[in-house]
Amino acid sequence: MKKYIHIIIILFFTIGLFASENDSLIDFANKKYSEGLYNEAIENYQKVIDNGYTSSELYFNLGNSYFKMNDLPSSILYYERARRLAPNNEDILFNLKIANSRIPDKIEKVPELFFKRWWNSFYNMFSVNNWAKITILVFVITLICTAFFILSKQRRIKMIGFWLGLLFLILSVFSFGLSYQKYVYSQKHHEAIVFTPTITIKSSPNKNSVDLFVIHEGSKLIITDKVDDWYEIRIANGGVGWLLQSSVEII
Repeated sequence: MKKYIHIIIILFFTIGLFASENDSLIDFANKKYSEGLYNEAIENYQKVIDNGYTSSELYFNLGNSYFKMNDLPSSILYYERARRLAPNNEDILFNLKIANSRIPDKIEKVPELFFKRWWNSFYNMFSVNNWAKITILVFVITLICTAFFILSKQRRIKMIGFWLGLLFLILSVFSFGLSYQKYVYSQKHHEAIVFTPTITIKSSPNKNSVDLFVIHEGSKLIITDKVDDWYEIRIANGGVGWLLQSSVEII
């Protein structure tokens, strides 16, 4: 028993050391950022990520540092990573919009029907982790309502517990479906940012294939397939083609 207690104590002590180290690195990086030493800020923010810690604030600060260095692809990459963790953060969305306005490509998105636009807005309201947390919370409420239905001796409370339990059960299934769909989509469709200054999109995964169109660094795309060192990609206006894996960074 003492052995397990010692292991737990060591584990908590190690976690505490890592948290303390990360906090110190972030504070130091913030200080360097405020002093205009953006390279040093980036280096220390990256150390925190290498330690296994991530957050929307950390990615946002990295994006800001790269933006100050005029490294638009890297700034957009980290703003997008920050947005994944905090989809509705206004500061992230504003800075991402500013960074995107400075890249060469102005790709017009394919128009969507109003109900699909509404659904996508609702679907992207939360990250996959937050949808999962909502599912757990709603399911716990369902169990509480079920307990009232089973344990209460008053008919009125039993009826309220039954109907509320049924409602929250439906909501929990719905939110679980959303979180699962979002997770599956994230596993099959990776988004990426172009890091090559100018790249020609090919019709097939071959350097000698037909040239389709050209995109530039900072552009966002969706990876739909992979063959050897090539990615099949789709851009916002519906254009599809192939490019080398080394040309992009996964968000």
